[in-house]
Amino acid sequence: CMTHFLKTVVLLHLDRHMKETAYLLQATLVSAWWVGLAWSDAFFVAFQFEGISPTAFWSLLTPDVILIALLSAVRAYRTANWLGYIIFGAFAYAALYCCNASVLTGTGFLSTGLMLGGLAYNALLCFDKVLFRESKSASLLLNGTKTLIQIVCVWVLTLVVAPLVILSAFDSGSLPNGSPFLVGCMVVFATFSMLGLTSAFFMVRDGCGTPLPLDQTNRLVVSGPYRFVRNPMAIAGIGQGLAIAAAFQSLPILVYSLLGAAVWQLVVRPIEEQDMAKRFGNSYAEYRERVTCWLPRFLRARRWLLIVFAAFVVAGLALPMFQEVRESSPDHRRHGGGSVSDRNPVDLLED
Repeated sequence: CMTHFLKTVVLLHLDRHMKETAYLLQATLVSAWWVGLAWSDAFFVAFQFEGISPTAFWSLLTPDVILIALLSAVRAYRTANWLGYIIFGAFAYAALYCCNASVLTGTGFLSTGLMLGGLAYNALLCFDKVLFRESKSASLLLNGTKTLIQIVCVWVLTLVVAPLVILSAFDSGSLPNGSPFLVGCMVVFATFSMLGLTSAFFMVRDGCGTPLPLDQTNRLVVSGPYRFVRNPMAIAGIGQGLAIAAAFQSLPILVYSLLGAAVWQLVVRPIEEQDMAKRFGNSYAEYRERVTCWLPRFLRARRWLLIVFAAFVVAGLALPMFQEVRESSPDHRRHGGGSVSDRNPVDLLED
């Protein structure tokens, strides 16, 4: 009885701490978003709907700041479930408004996607207790089929649709056709994709369920990639996003990937770990003590691999910015963008 009581107290503490962090993060991001809209014209244009005036867009500022940013900040320091439901309702209204605006104008898909993402985020915070359910199927074939469908849907949404919407909204990014750098990005993407697929295979085979929280495993999975890290599928998703950002040399996609990693680390991971601690008890506690979350123990002595990967991504993002600065320089424009060897000797003498 005492052990059960202590476990309940610990879980309640983790739940409270996690939601405080989640709501504080939300208040910060919403406030930063409105500051970005006011600060940068390019950022503002990326979130606009054609045919809807900027005045109508700015009319949403006060409701957003009060009902979402301010109440999220209050909810971060006060345990009141009704505040969470008000914030969820505000996001639901904003999401419906943006969906309707996108249907009517055929634009503004980045704003609509952002509001739908915020709605899903708050649904997780408000209804996390009912969103985590064990799979009712013991069939390997059925669970494998469901997992494959889940992977296709998630990958198409997060790795194809979202990056394309971001690129279209910011009118940025370029694909270095046939370059060795692009080949490297493809190799990195394929490597992380295999990590994700391998992790899903072991989860289905040994966990008697699927990766989806609504249909999750019945057994703790500690085989395959889960022998080395506790979140191989999350690592795979973040690595895929970074590879796409590098391939398209897109800073907005990089921000999208890093925000996804931050949300996973600060919000989704604590919810999952709380659920697994409740279901698997001491087995999960021992596993959590033995296996690291993100970086395998055998790689901790080889941090240079992470440094190389980070340098690879930074180089891919810095290259187009360097080229843009070079092409916009007066000397480059005056000489038609050619190299020194291509320039007329008379031009060189004039310099």
